[in-house]
Amino acid sequence: MNPADLRAKGIADLEKELVSLRKEQFNLRMAMGSGQMVRPHLFNVARKNIARVKTIITEKKRSGDAS
Repeated sequence: MNPADLRAKGIADLEKELVSLRKEQFNLRMAMGSGQMVRPHLFNVARKNIARVKTIITEKKRSGDAS
């Protein structure tokens, strides 16, 4: 997930992306709990992507960019 691509999106799109990333994180957590996790590094990738999106949402809200 490229931060430049995320900055081009609006706040509403970023919030939708955040919801989908959290669903992905939940699914990965359930797979890990049931022992089906094949690639455990994806959990860390999902966490970092969530942090990226939340950071960009905060930047946009502070700058007043509502696009």
